[in-house]
Amino acid sequence: MTQTASTCCYCGVGCGVLIASDGTRITGVQGDPAHPANYGRLCTKGMTLPATAASLTNRALYPEMRLTRDSTRQRVDWDSALDTVAARFADIIRRHGPDAVAFYVSGQLLTEDYYLFNLLAKGLIGTNNIDTNSRLCMSSAVTAYKMAFGADGPPTCYEDLELADCVLFAGSNMAYAHPVLFRRLEAAKATRPATRWIVIDPRRTDTAAMADLHLQIQPGTDVALFNGMLHHLIWEGLVDSDYLAAHTEGFAELKKLVRDYTPKMAAELCGIAEADLITAAEWFGRSPASLSLYCMGLNQSAHGTDKNLALINLHLATGQVGKPGAGPFSLTGQPNAMGGREVGGMATMLAAHRDISNDQHRAEVAAHWGVPAERLSPRPGLPAVAMFDALREGKIKAIWIACTNPAHSMPDLGPVREALQHAEFVVLQEAYTNTDTAAFADVLLPAASWGEKNGTVTNSERRISRVRAAIAAPGEARPDWWIAAEAGRRMEALLHPEQPSLFGFDDAARIFDAHSQLTVGRDLDIGGIDYALLERNGPQQWPLPAGMQVGLARRYVDGMFATINGRARLHVTPYKPVAEPTNARYPFHLLTGRLRDQWHGMSRSGRVPQLFAHTPEPGITMHPTDAERRGLRAGELMRVSSKRGGLVLPLAISDSVPSGSVFAAMHWNGQFLNSGGINEASLGKVDGKSFQPELKHAAVRVERAELPWRALLARRSDDVLALHAAVQPLLAECDYAALSLQGRDVLVLRVACATANADWLARVFDVLDMQPGSDVLEYRDARRNVVKRVAWQGTPARLAGLAFAGDVAGADALLARLLEGEVWQGPRLAAFSNKPAAPRDRVICNCKQVKESQITELAGRGAGLDEIKATLGCGTVCGSCVPELKQLCVNAPQLAAP
Repeated sequence: MTQTASTCCYCGVGCGVLIASDGTRITGVQGDPAHPANYGRLCTKGMTLPATAASLTNRALYPEMRLTRDSTRQRVDWDSALDTVAARFADIIRRHGPDAVAFYVSGQLLTEDYYLFNLLAKGLIGTNNIDTNSRLCMSSAVTAYKMAFGADGPPTCYEDLELADCVLFAGSNMAYAHPVLFRRLEAAKATRPATRWIVIDPRRTDTAAMADLHLQIQPGTDVALFNGMLHHLIWEGLVDSDYLAAHTEGFAELKKLVRDYTPKMAAELCGIAEADLITAAEWFGRSPASLSLYCMGLNQSAHGTDKNLALINLHLATGQVGKPGAGPFSLTGQPNAMGGREVGGMATMLAAHRDISNDQHRAEVAAHWGVPAERLSPRPGLPAVAMFDALREGKIKAIWIACTNPAHSMPDLGPVREALQHAEFVVLQEAYTNTDTAAFADVLLPAASWGEKNGTVTNSERRISRVRAAIAAPGEARPDWWIAAEAGRRMEALLHPEQPSLFGFDDAARIFDAHSQLTVGRDLDIGGIDYALLERNGPQQWPLPAGMQVGLARRYVDGMFATINGRARLHVTPYKPVAEPTNARYPFHLLTGRLRDQWHGMSRSGRVPQLFAHTPEPGITMHPTDAERRGLRAGELMRVSSKRGGLVLPLAISDSVPSGSVFAAMHWNGQFLNSGGINEASLGKVDGKSFQPELKHAAVRVERAELPWRALLARRSDDVLALHAAVQPLLAECDYAALSLQGRDVLVLRVACATANADWLARVFDVLDMQPGSDVLEYRDARRNVVKRVAWQGTPARLAGLAFAGDVAGADALLARLLEGEVWQGPRLAAFSNKPAAPRDRVICNCKQVKESQITELAGRGAGLDEIKATLGCGTVCGSCVPELKQLCVNAPQLAAP
């Protein structure tokens, strides 16, 4: 057994991990206690990473290519695939110009991968049409940092979590999205209980439930709230006049704007109590150190940049920047969104925070790359939404997609699928063959995945960490940088044969050195960092110029900003409503967000049955009053529709959402549903400054779906991923279908259709291997279109599968027995009874598989959190469940003493 120090591949916290392997397989993982991002902590997703790598089912193992436009892809060798990609791109560029091709890449690529894609697009081809899925998550934060401070990058660090006296969460369910950092905040509050938490969120999330003050604002009213808070700060003399005079500009203009945003007026816009707004302003303004933590709730908006700027205005006005425990801290969504920005891997920027429109900046980059300055285009490229619009309109002919799934993650999915369907040439570089985007690829290039790659990533606090390979990539999969370099060599031979090769890199370390040299003299100078330093001293924060021993933890400590005159800029931010207001036809605000245990499109986390335990199925959550007014019950199927499209989802009822709003998780897609997920209904409207789309909000209607024919099917399997792959193509034929992996090895499929479909049912029986026989009993009522089958296996016999179609009464009770895996007792015919199922006993703690009933029983008998953790073990491993444990302890009904 060997142990390899690396970095987690999920969110932007950038946790260090120690990977155990036996030379060919990853066998375990634990948090790295020496890594300064997590000090050994991991969340439930990080803890289960080895399980995501345990099976090669659906892994991309060799190149594939369509030999004709309408044929299916076939296996080919690397030379054939790369030669074809180079030739097709070169031909399109010759015929239509460099802007006829585009690259859409990912915040999950390593910095070295990103650097070479940027070099390929901007340095070799001469197009700025390279954008990233970071456009969908962090571009509003980037734009606001640049507008306010002159440069991208948070001025804060993780140490500030422990030093803040007031923590303001804005549009961030940090307990779910960044749980390891949330553990640090919880620990800090336990030792410093006077610390105040303010949570701004339309939903009562687990984060909001733990707040000292929850501002449950109306969707999209953040700017009005921040302006109202600033009005109060000015009125009460809580602004730092000396700081404003010495280090900022633009306050006078901003003051004129917020004069009209009285706390009363702002609170009415936000739908909250005026006293609560004033309390938030008082806590923020009077605190010795105020820290704000924000994420997609601010960024994913048609006014996302203004939301960020309005929050930054609060920090600048109170001097809460550049000191311990204070500052505006954008929590990065992906593991290397920051690294992608560093190398200029977006359509609107150049490497090392340079500007595309700046002649000197282009000349500097061209000289470093050794290409003519005129090759670097002065025109910004097309950001994500505009890029796929241009692909659909035929202005872009070919697109190369790497490590991302736009057929699920982009807003307004119908036109995106149309764009990919009609594109002249689509290249997909991916580790998995079963993403929604894979179906559109003309060429599939198999890429190495977590545990198989070498390079670096930069986390939310600007800390660069090494990523190391524990095992070799399977099959013919290759590192992303290698694929980009090999295609680049072939392409330059066709486009610029006279030029010395730009892609003479033989390992990731040399690519990093080229990147670091390009940053020298810039605000993110990492001229002092190389692989040797990272090996010797561990992860490092930037800037770290040559000659320095450690990087800068906090920026702007001296009040000098990265602007031309050294002053931060306060910006006028008038409140504007959401891009798509509700109306009589579409009366609900659709809110979207994350689940605790799933990640993005679930191509990795969806391989682990354990990660479905907390939320095994998709749903649309509605406030009880709204449901009662419409006569709706939990579990009914609802048709959720916007002006653009929609989908069917089961109804969940909870007061965690306000009346007039509904909530759906972002993760579910065509691999688990008969649709592309909630982005079927989302809005493609973008922020005019950052070009980030309004993924967090749309106006929808929610109506009962009349789908009387129902089926519930479940099957235990030795290879549940292979069974998933076999069942998934059948989902699209249903009016509603949801597939999940449960227990350890059980596939569960829920289906609804307008009419019975005997042919579909026969095919799914074949896939599930549930033909009647000695171990499969059948009950059939042809008149009512009812078919029930139950399977057993082993001696003594245990349930192995079930299929109830046409009448699902009793199916959930039988499913619970299947998942328990207990020996079957009694006559087998009893399996067909209509015994009602008890309410689902949710798994709260994934690490120890502790259920809600176990927790509430102890809490109801007076046990406190510490006793429950000690007795059941929940909350003692990764800690992701602790926020929910605390709420269950508070809300558990008290039981009578025995």
